[in-house]
Amino acid sequence: MSKNVFILPGDGIGPEIVTEAKKVLDVVNARFDLGLQFDEGLLGGSAIDVHGVPLSDGDLGKARSADAILMGSVGGPKWDQLDRAIRPEKGLLKLRSELDLFSNLRPAILYPQLADASSLKPEVVSGLDILIVRELTGGIYFGEPRGIRTLENGEREGYNTYKYNESEIERIGRNAFATAQKRSKKLCSVDKANVLEATVLWREVMDRLAPEYPDVELSHMYVDNAAMQLVRAPKQFDVLVTGNMFGDILSDCAAMLTGSIGMLPSASMDKNGRGMYEPCHGSAPDIAGQGIANPLATILSAAMMLRYSLDMNAAAEAIELAVSKVLDQGLRTADIYTAGTEKVSTAQMGDAVVEALSA
Repeated sequence: MSKNVFILPGDGIGPEIVTEAKKVLDVVNARFDLGLQFDEGLLGGSAIDVHGVPLSDGDLGKARSADAILMGSVGGPKWDQLDRAIRPEKGLLKLRSELDLFSNLRPAILYPQLADASSLKPEVVSGLDILIVRELTGGIYFGEPRGIRTLENGEREGYNTYKYNESEIERIGRNAFATAQKRSKKLCSVDKANVLEATVLWREVMDRLAPEYPDVELSHMYVDNAAMQLVRAPKQFDVLVTGNMFGDILSDCAAMLTGSIGMLPSASMDKNGRGMYEPCHGSAPDIAGQGIANPLATILSAAMMLRYSLDMNAAAEAIELAVSKVLDQGLRTADIYTAGTEKVSTAQMGDAVVEALSA
């Protein structure tokens, strides 16, 4: 039975890195007879240039009907002066909201070959394997009211609303507990309950769920302390669950523990496991078109897509093994380059993974 993958390259380095991931998917599609069929659309600035909006109704419809979505990145200075309602990022947020992709899985795994590329001492990060479960369709990024208004004294004021209801917290909580059960059975819930009422409720709901998962050890941590602990002793964590904004920040912090954000994939899934897969990094417009971006996060996102949404574990494992082999060979893009390794381009890195898969 064929599976439809909808590809959204996006902006900046997005088309470059997605091209390499597509090369890899083509190889495993043939090798494992997966029956993958591909369609491509526009998201973000590229969609604005063609359709005048960051996500057209037609491409939203294609995304709805796809079995999985592979996305590159969105945004760039070219579109920064547009009205906020139609900026590139609005297309991504709409896609997450309309498809109800509420659960964002962001693994931070240090490949042993990259221990020297991390900004922390090897003994601090060696063996690192963290999973951040981020709530993706609520919180301050979606809360209303929001905007910029002019006060009576003529001064302008920006305002946003941070809110979560119990059902939103409960569903991401259950997702995180179930995920922890499949790993080391340790779950740390991150909040700011000493200041924010929305996260007081968050903590209450997490505590209420805990007895249903007696094999999972639940702990709580304030977000400022969690940020500090991630760079002090990151291996104390296994699974972290948190809200939209905190998860956004902490996962980028965790990315640098692994040597580069260019190594981190992510999955955003609905309640049925159907989802969108993308690298954790942004569109990096400063290096777009130079052929130096790291495609491995996108390639590893494709592997996550095969595993979590398409139930193609053997193909996913083959991709992950190929990435490890390439790192064993000492091949590095600029972001993970260290003395004694070989610096390669975006395309060369993708070709190396393809060669490792074909060997």
